[in-house]
Amino acid sequence: MSQPSPDDVLTALRDFTSRTDALDPDAPPWGEIEIRAGDQWLRLPMRAPVARALVTALREYHDPRERGSCSHCGGPRLDDDLVCRDCGRPNGLFGQLVMERLARHTGSATTDGP
Repeated sequence: MSQPSPDDVLTALRDFTSRTDALDPDAPPWGEIEIRAGDQWLRLPMRAPVARALVTALREYHDPRERGSCSHCGGPRLDDDLVCRDCGRPNGLFGQLVMERLARHTGSATTDGP
């Protein structure tokens, strides 16, 4: 995934604000937001519907790399194989099954559940 340029970020914010503001152009002013990206500054006046839409968009975004938290240590970094990057254990029911199989394979009498 390529890094966005400062222009990309500023253009996306400007476009989002314009598209959303066009739906309710008579709404009262809410305030403004200022952002600096690289050496560029952008100041966007906002109406309440735009501010509400921006808050909703940011809160509802889900990064596809986010896979939940580890059931063993609570860490937030599970890899593609659902192995915790913090404690190194496989996560959840899958992790429990792997640990049990591993214990049988190595001849260990007990397993520590995640």
